[in-house]
Amino acid sequence: MLQFYYAITPVIEVLIITIMLNYLLSFFWNTRSMDLMLGLLAFLFIFALSSLLNFPILHKIMLLMANVAVIGILIIFQPELRVALSKLSLKGRRSREISEFDVFLENLAHSTYRLADKNIGALVVVENEDSLDEYSNKSVLLEARFSSELLESIFMTTTPLHDGAVIISNNIINAASVILPLAESTPHLSKSMGTRHRAGLGISQVSDALIIVVSEETGKVSIARDGMMTRGIKIDRFKGILRSVFSPSPQKTKKKRLKLTSWFRK
Repeated sequence: MLQFYYAITPVIEVLIITIMLNYLLSFFWNTRSMDLMLGLLAFLFIFALSSLLNFPILHKIMLLMANVAVIGILIIFQPELRVALSKLSLKGRRSREISEFDVFLENLAHSTYRLADKNIGALVVVENEDSLDEYSNKSVLLEARFSSELLESIFMTTTPLHDGAVIISNNIINAASVILPLAESTPHLSKSMGTRHRAGLGISQVSDALIIVVSEETGKVSIARDGMMTRGIKIDRFKGILRSVFSPSPQKTKKKRLKLTSWFRK
């Protein structure tokens, strides 16, 4: 048994080294640090060559340079190494997903209530499982990473994109100036509702999306979902509703794993 282990040890070492080099190269590829990375590989190649060909003077020089290079590499690659090590975090994917969602939720709430304070009308559709591509493709496609500044600037009345809805999917603002279907007759449709509220209620009747409406007249925030609209929502309740609908949960993670397993079985 030990003989077999000693026989495959070199193979295991080569595999580990290959994986490490592949990770490092993929991380530094197409960055300014790539030139330094190639220089480091060239240095290691010359060092190995001097040892293999038995060049004692060159080997001694390379060994002395290597002692200094280790410190230099730690200093030069400090930002990259910090990012690389953070990707090896033991917290797991779900923790990272929750962290990203919390940042998105805080920024979305901040933007929504800043618009409400300024009495700037807004209509935001947060996509869930049902695809809204049929509405996005007929509007102005953005495909931009979500940010508070971008969302607020879209709804400024001086911009050409403010008239219509914004569709957000997975922290990406897919489209702006989106025309949505108006709500059909329903008990939740009151005469006091304007076009913005009717459109928000309308898209909630035909999809599982969550719709945020900011009233231009009153500055109040409303949320529509499943054909129902709740008006005058405060920021704490706003966060609670979005968290209950979109926050990653063990059940959702389990469903994704089951779907992936069934896909591999096909």
